[in-house]
Amino acid sequence: MVVEARENGAAVAVAGDEAAAGKFTVKRGEPELVAPAEATPTGEKYYLSNLDQNIAVIVQTVYCYKPAAAAGEDDAVAVLRDALAKVLVHYHPLAGRLTISAEMKLAVELTGDGAVFVAADAGCDLADVGDLTKPDPTKLGQLVYSVPGAKNILEMPPMTAQVTRFKCGGFALGLAMNHCMFDGIGAMEFVNSWAETARGAAELTVPPFLDRTLLSARSPPVISFDHHEFAEIPDISDTAALYASQDLLYRSFTFDPDRLDRVRSLALVGADEDLLAGKRFTTFEALSGLVWRARTAALGLTPDQRTKLLFAVDGRQRFEPPLPKGYFGNGIVLTNAIATAGELLGSPVSFAAGMVREAVRMVSDEYMRSAVDYFEATRARPSLASTLLITTWSRLAFQGADFGWGEPAMSGPVTLPEKEVILFLAHGEERKSINVLLGLPATAMEAFQKLMDEI
Repeated sequence: MVVEARENGAAVAVAGDEAAAGKFTVKRGEPELVAPAEATPTGEKYYLSNLDQNIAVIVQTVYCYKPAAAAGEDDAVAVLRDALAKVLVHYHPLAGRLTISAEMKLAVELTGDGAVFVAADAGCDLADVGDLTKPDPTKLGQLVYSVPGAKNILEMPPMTAQVTRFKCGGFALGLAMNHCMFDGIGAMEFVNSWAETARGAAELTVPPFLDRTLLSARSPPVISFDHHEFAEIPDISDTAALYASQDLLYRSFTFDPDRLDRVRSLALVGADEDLLAGKRFTTFEALSGLVWRARTAALGLTPDQRTKLLFAVDGRQRFEPPLPKGYFGNGIVLTNAIATAGELLGSPVSFAAGMVREAVRMVSDEYMRSAVDYFEATRARPSLASTLLITTWSRLAFQGADFGWGEPAMSGPVTLPEKEVILFLAHGEERKSINVLLGLPATAMEAFQKLMDEI
């Protein structure tokens, strides 16, 4: 996991509650617990499905808001704290604590303790945050609260929130949320419900559906697919040495509508007509194929190196019957494609894009039930060895997070959770462009940059 940023080849650490990155300084107040505003169920365990078990990692995001006259003299800290207490009545498992069930799985102890909330003040203006399309863990990490001394996820609350006030009157909301509590869609529904509550809404537009037993494993488990997403692929190219010997560089590559059209056209060259069936590759299929192929080349993988592509497919409408609206939990399932570096680089982009399309098509109700049952029988977790994991945030409605100060001026991740992860983010006012965000060893990043310059 990436735990540090690097500048000029040297590791840069952030320590204490008054850390500095240049003139960017943030002073945190004491953390407090914000409990639900009304009584909620306590004293029992809340069930997490097998789809939740696989991705128990902390995801950190930041939302930045400019000063707004419409909000008057209201203090963002007070407004967001009070609204959090109210929305936690509906999302009360977030006020609990992670534990291990009798079945040796993650569950939530419904304690009602509350979410961790921190007020902070920055010694600079919001403009000094910079460009959120380029993660800077050293700087942005100051806008998100992490429980000091926590050794594992059981010692971390399901979510923490930090509201940082800037000298200009703007503020930032930094969230650290455990992915086992919800996927991207569920997280955005929670944040938007919190924002609605802050604006005074009496009812939530999308109230959460809390019962996750809808995705319980079958008894006995029925494993009807091979589930290569769990496969451990040997690193015969020794990329581990490359990552260990070089600095990890982050870069963001913007694909505007014209460039995306070129990518889709490029993916048609040499494409299998039977696979296309008269339908061009989607933007995701074409861009994923392009990036998978380019990253393989940039890392210099040997021709016989097997490489795996993992990505999540939203299963909400693919389950039979579909999951209820507002399903509070992970409704996503990982699907996969595996090829050798020689196959990817010896073929046009259409080969990789075609494999992405086939991986999407594979995700049916039976595939997803099989994945749930596979974990039940094996307790295996997806392996990231020799793998690229693409996470797509381009369809998430970040702009709905209006707490009374208007839409976020910008929002994005603090860092990428693993070195194998690439993030697709919507970009621009009309959200028609896509930013491709990744980290690579320095020499591999330069090679990747040259390949992107050719598009």
